[in-house]
Amino acid sequence: MIVPTKVLFEHAYGKYALGAYNINNLEQAMGLFRGCIESQAPFIIQISKGARSYTDKRMLEAIIRAADEIFPEALFAVHLDHGDEQTAYDCIESGFYSSVMIDASHHPFEENVEITRRVVEAAHRRGISVEAELGMLGGVEEDVKVDEKNACLTDPDEAYEFVKRTGCDSLACAIGTSHGAYKFSGSQTIRFDRLAEIQKRLPGFPLVMHGSSSVPQEEVDRINAAGGCIKGSKGVDPNQYLPAAKLGVCKINIDTDGRLVWTRVHREYFRDHPAEFDLRGPGKIFMAEYAKFIVSRNQLLGSAGQLEAARDHALSSLAVVR
Repeated sequence: MIVPTKVLFEHAYGKYALGAYNINNLEQAMGLFRGCIESQAPFIIQISKGARSYTDKRMLEAIIRAADEIFPEALFAVHLDHGDEQTAYDCIESGFYSSVMIDASHHPFEENVEITRRVVEAAHRRGISVEAELGMLGGVEEDVKVDEKNACLTDPDEAYEFVKRTGCDSLACAIGTSHGAYKFSGSQTIRFDRLAEIQKRLPGFPLVMHGSSSVPQEEVDRINAAGGCIKGSKGVDPNQYLPAAKLGVCKINIDTDGRLVWTRVHREYFRDHPAEFDLRGPGKIFMAEYAKFIVSRNQLLGSAGQLEAARDHALSSLAVVR
């Protein structure tokens, strides 16, 4: 069942974080749904601007609609990840999305406020939530490219002013993570001190953590052993997910890890079966492996086992709205 993102946030706040997983094809969708049903977790499906143009936005939407019918017990929201202003409007008008992200964080503060406020006004007219971003994460993810020297943490005072002036429904904060597989070096880690300061200024307000893949070393090693060349990668310690949730982080974005699972499965499969050419062989393995990965992450997020309670809350909230 597709539900408003804000309803999921209401149930999760301060207790657990929702896994926000990007999908690009049917194999990812099937693995994601199977893993969330197995772990009994509510979740968020993310579609990025790049994913919408990879095939056709209607193809991904059709896959999600089909999955909703195949897995009627699932509880999830559909979210636009890292949208620009025009893409956000397109998703708002489609009527399919639970929430959209407008990422104007690369603009000066005042321009970010103005762009975000315009999107918020359009989205709220349709009952759709808006995620905005303040501060800039380093790294690379699809259209998002920020040199580490230009990355900057979210200022708590600016965060308060930004939310007040824009009316956004959640805020992606830069607290030390970065996009892609190359997140940390040395002793660098999530800045929980900065996160706590932001929560103090925005009590009860849903925060979002981007760039939160853990980049499992075992996956990287297996990819490299099967002919890959991924070096020096290091991700977020997944044991930090739940402590972040206790400080108001309701949504944690995990994308790179899923790509690593996909790459590992396909490299190993064709290494071990050099005469094969049927894409369904590795596809079946990937769906099972991705489901297993999703289960592990939902357990660390604290969302595992929350499905029934989250559904009760959602049905109650939607009944009141109607």
